[in-house]
Amino acid sequence: MSLPAGHLAALAAAVLQPGFVGTTAPPWIRRWLGEGLGSVVLFARNVVDHEQVAALTAALRAERPDVIVAIDEEAGDVTRIESGRGSSRPGNLALGAVDDPELTEEVARDLGADLASLGVTLDYAPDADVNSNPANPVIGVRSFGADPELVARHTAAWIRGLQAGGVAACAKHFPGHGDTQVDSHHDLPLISGGRAQLEAVELAPFRAAVAAGVQAVMTGHLLVPALDPQLPATLSSRILGGLLRDELGFSGVVVTDAVEMRAVADRYGYAGAAVRALAAGADAICIGGERAGEEDARELRDAIVAAVVSGELPEERLAEAAKRVGQLTEWSVAARAGRPARRGLPVDASPIGLAAARRALRITTRTGADVLPLTRAAYVVEFEPPRNIAIGAETPWGIGAPLSELLPGTTTRRYAQPDVPVDPTAGADGRPVVLVVRDLHRHDWMRDAVRRSLAARPDAVVVELGVPTLVTGTVHVATHGATRAAGQAAAELLTNRTTRSNTPARSRC
Repeated sequence: MSLPAGHLAALAAAVLQPGFVGTTAPPWIRRWLGEGLGSVVLFARNVVDHEQVAALTAALRAERPDVIVAIDEEAGDVTRIESGRGSSRPGNLALGAVDDPELTEEVARDLGADLASLGVTLDYAPDADVNSNPANPVIGVRSFGADPELVARHTAAWIRGLQAGGVAACAKHFPGHGDTQVDSHHDLPLISGGRAQLEAVELAPFRAAVAAGVQAVMTGHLLVPALDPQLPATLSSRILGGLLRDELGFSGVVVTDAVEMRAVADRYGYAGAAVRALAAGADAICIGGERAGEEDARELRDAIVAAVVSGELPEERLAEAAKRVGQLTEWSVAARAGRPARRGLPVDASPIGLAAARRALRITTRTGADVLPLTRAAYVVEFEPPRNIAIGAETPWGIGAPLSELLPGTTTRRYAQPDVPVDPTAGADGRPVVLVVRDLHRHDWMRDAVRRSLAARPDAVVVELGVPTLVTGTVHVATHGATRAAGQAAAELLTNRTTRSNTPARSRC
């Protein structure tokens, strides 16, 4: 029996999670919420400050009290609520470096309470990928690490903490985006490992996530021949149904990564990808990172309705997806009702986050090095690699700013690849030099620039804000992330302002 066209449109709207442009709810979003739209997703472009976000989510709930408000907030380099200043919490790699699951749970609980007070109900986090490929251009510090067991225990801890704060967690990017050299924003990555490797590495954190009661799982736009040789995971019933549902026993909401990403949109069209994902077992379609207008959402809604009418997408499958989204809504309402009221809006910085960032610092010094602490104005050279799309271009990073607060007169120079001079330290004029890098091991030009800098100034301190695969310099400091908290912690360390209880681990070579 066919459903009425209006009911089909409402069901189709119920499974969409669109973004929008602006810091207030546009008329079309308000109208759609009254017509069945079940979710919206916030990006950095929707955020000014905490008061504005709270007002925005309140306005959305005035149209639909049980609307799911999602956000992509990893509380690390990928941040939306603190995109203008940088995250006051460390990201996953820093928490993995500390390897204290109780700390990870505490940081996530703190974040969950903040998000809940802002009216957010679903967070597209944690990143549960095992960063087993050092050349990975899009995961890196977003992962807890390269050890599957470590990633699994911290994924579970993060989920427990966030959901205790009243916000649903969403483990991503299933079945695992860590062993890739391609960014799925741009093309389709290939995961070439066999089934045994997938079981031992990629799937371990997702099994832990399911066991921890994660409410949602986000699919990765990945081709995994050992699981399905033809279709990307987002569009594969073998992976979403046979593996995630049947083998792992996940019963929550399956959310797609953004369907406008080129890994799937270039091959199937973004509306075609949405229909195929629903048919394969996805329950919610994330859109609007790049296509954020009403016409984009309408194209998806109409394509879903047309697919049901044509028989390409069974009515029962669409109804099942909408039902699961509704169950997540019920969980969110109950979680908010059972959560102790938090007084006021979040503070500007998380003291828990800074304490965690301090604990994540790792120092390697060559025997006999006597460089730290810095006691006078420094010359900071920051080498800037290309950013991946997941990390917003508006998010600041570096240690020049916090170091200048502690050592007034500190100068910072930032160079991208085309702009690096022959001697990047030439302007130091005898001052202490600090070289700041991100993922030094992945960038030939950056390694060459650091080599020239150290030849000119062997006493320079190297601070790595990315994955510390390559350790170089007389003194090397690894922060395991480029958050505001990481930069502040590193600046404190360089000037000997860390507390004794947070003394970072040291090694000598």
